[in-house]
Amino acid sequence: MESHPIIFGEVLFDCFEDGSRVLGGAPFNVAWHLQALGAAPLFISRVGDDSLGRRIRDTMQQWGLSSAALQLDSAHPTGSVEVTIQDGEPHFEIVAERAYDFIQANALPPLEATLIYHGSLALRQPHSASALASLKQSHPAPIFLDVNLRPPWWNAESINQMLDDATWAKLNDDEVNTLLPGSKNLQNKAEHLLQCHQLELIIVTRGSQGAFALNSQQHHAEIVPTSDTRVVDTVGAGDAFASICILGLLRDWDLASMLSRAQVFASLIVGMRGATVRDTALYQRLKQQWGL
Repeated sequence: MESHPIIFGEVLFDCFEDGSRVLGGAPFNVAWHLQALGAAPLFISRVGDDSLGRRIRDTMQQWGLSSAALQLDSAHPTGSVEVTIQDGEPHFEIVAERAYDFIQANALPPLEATLIYHGSLALRQPHSASALASLKQSHPAPIFLDVNLRPPWWNAESINQMLDDATWAKLNDDEVNTLLPGSKNLQNKAEHLLQCHQLELIIVTRGSQGAFALNSQQHHAEIVPTSDTRVVDTVGAGDAFASICILGLLRDWDLASMLSRAQVFASLIVGMRGATVRDTALYQRLKQQWGL
C-alpha cells in the first residue's frame, strides 16, 4: 500500500452576514495545497449530510483530492464559523457540535502514513481526539503539529500533551507568548519549547516580520518577506506556510530552503482573496522552480 501524508482535522465554511460562504479550515487548506503540489495527501475529516457537506465533497473531487477518508455524519451539520462585523472589525464564532467534532476511528479507510498533520481545534471534543489517538497508535509516523489557539477551545494541558507527542511544531509569535508569558525573547521561548517537548523542529511565524525555525541539531534559519509584498487577505497565510514546510520535510529540503519557499508561497497567498487558490498554473510554476 502506498504511503501518504495524513492531514487530520476540520473542514468548514466561514459564513458571512450577507449569505456568502468561504470554504476553509486549516487542515483542509493544507491538504488543498499539498494536493496541488503533488504530495497526494489523505484528508481525514467529517461533514454533515447537508448541502455544505456535498459541496465540500464535490470540490475535493474536482481538485483531485481524495475523499476516501471524508466521513459522512447524519446527526451533526457540516462545520461552520459565523462571521459578523462589529464596529468595522470581523468577529468569529466557531460553531460547536459540528461534524468534524465527531470523526470516528472505526470509519477510517486502510492507510499508510508518511507523516500525520493535525492542529488543535479539531481535538476540542473527545470523539475526534480519540480518533486521532487511535490513528497515531495504529499508524506510527512523525507528527506535524500546527498549534491553533482559538478561545475557548484550548487549554494549556492539552496543548502541552500535543507538543509532547509531536515531532515538529509550528506556532505563531502570539501563540508562543501565550503559552510562555514573560520577558524572555521569542527565540529563547522557542528554544525552551523545542527542548522541553523534545521536538526535532519548531517553526515560529511572525506575520509581516517573517518566520524563523530551530531544530534539535541547533541549526537556525530565518526569513523576512520582501518589502513589496502585496497584502490583500492574510487568512490562510499560516496554512500556506505550513503546507510548504510539510512538503520540505517530505522532500528532505534543508532548513533555509524550506523557510524561503514557505515564505514565497505565503506571500503569494496573502496577495489573493481567500485561503485556497484554484489557479493550477501558480502551483505548476512553483513545482518547476522547486524541481517537484
